[in-house]
Amino acid sequence: MATTSDISKGAFFRYNNELVTVIDYDHITPGKGNAIYSVKCRNVETGKQSEIRFRSGEKIDFIRVDEFDMQYLFTEGDALVCMNQETFDQVHVPKIIFGEAIKFLQEGMLLTIRFDENEKPLSGNLPKYAELVVTYTEEGVKGKLLKPAEVEGGIKIQVPLFVNMGDKLKISIENSEYVERVK
Repeated sequence: MATTSDISKGAFFRYNNELVTVIDYDHITPGKGNAIYSVKCRNVETGKQSEIRFRSGEKIDFIRVDEFDMQYLFTEGDALVCMNQETFDQVHVPKIIFGEAIKFLQEGMLLTIRFDENEKPLSGNLPKYAELVVTYTEEGVKGKLLKPAEVEGGIKIQVPLFVNMGDKLKISIENSEYVERVK
């Protein structure tokens, strides 16, 4: 069994019989007393976020995780149907494991999905960038650097003044920001 010193972002472990993933963590050393780890976690089943505090050296039950590249095919209810790029098996993956990034999902997109030892999907990542077409934008106001725009999927972002409707943009999925115009 591992200890708190093995905690890293993206790690999975069991806490109170629930499977959680580490979003962020901080090692806190107070002036007096023992060091503690403050771990920001997300419950894999519910998506609920919480903060857990561990004493330094406390034992943690980490889970072995396998990672696969999969292609998104279509949506079926609350699940995405994805195809394993190596075996061509189709797998149903719950939408909740992608969090807020799900709004950028496009058919045919390559995803990275992590599974536990029972082949249950635990988490998923979209690519760093998405290429989307501007569906609505207003004329820019002189003196400002950015203007509001809406891209495919109803996603609202800030873009430079030279961007027009119909332009294809490269957008960072992590922070929903404009990166560049695609030709």
